[in-house]
Amino acid sequence: MDDVALARHIAETAGELLLTLQRSGLFSGNALGKAGDRTANAFIMEALRHTRPDDAILSEEERDSPDRLHARRVWIVDPLDGTREYGEGRVDWAVHVALTIDGRPVNGAVALPGVPMTLCSGRPVSVPASPERLRMLVSRTRPAREAVAVAEALDAELVPMGSAGAKAMAVLRGEADIYLHTGGQYEWDNCAPAAVALAAGLHASRVDGSPLTYNQPDTYLPDLLICRPQAADRVLTLLAELRSNPAAGSK
Repeated sequence: MDDVALARHIAETAGELLLTLQRSGLFSGNALGKAGDRTANAFIMEALRHTRPDDAILSEEERDSPDRLHARRVWIVDPLDGTREYGEGRVDWAVHVALTIDGRPVNGAVALPGVPMTLCSGRPVSVPASPERLRMLVSRTRPAREAVAVAEALDAELVPMGSAGAKAMAVLRGEADIYLHTGGQYEWDNCAPAAVALAAGLHASRVDGSPLTYNQPDTYLPDLLICRPQAADRVLTLLAELRSNPAAGSK
């Protein structure tokens, strides 16, 4: 099985396990989220160690090891992205499985088990046409100030949604046009979504326009822009203006 097929298969199987756990009725709320994190992580780690024993792994739910910094091939996974949404019985949560080579997100899969749907870099989708008014994805609980300011400047509609993976895939699915995040993330939050977005021809970068680079000593990767290519320059320009004049975004 090649890397793309493996990423997809592992993400989908982890998603099926999470759905089974969710439907069992044995857990709810925070307890369900914690059980889901542990269950999905245990499966993904075992699957990757068995099928790719020579590769390194970075998982949100595992103790980090500096050994990964010396590896060319590193799997970066988020066993359950959107733990809160999962615990609440919503559908906007995801499973992220990505492979980086020399820090680049070359392959990835994002499973949306509650939809259900899995998108991966090996099967790039055709992004539906955009409506006349742009739509900006933001956190449903804590929208970032800069994202809201950019949306206002673009006269874009705000679309609240849960996990990072769900938001990024919403752009691919034609449910929105821009996913801008400046509220702080880690590599596992956006590596698989970035790999899938780039494979589909979308723009994916840091908010200063620089490439997304993974397998770094510090796994904190605080900002992200995934959007339709034709919107990227305008969004990046607005962000640069906001950062050079912070007071403009607070009006």
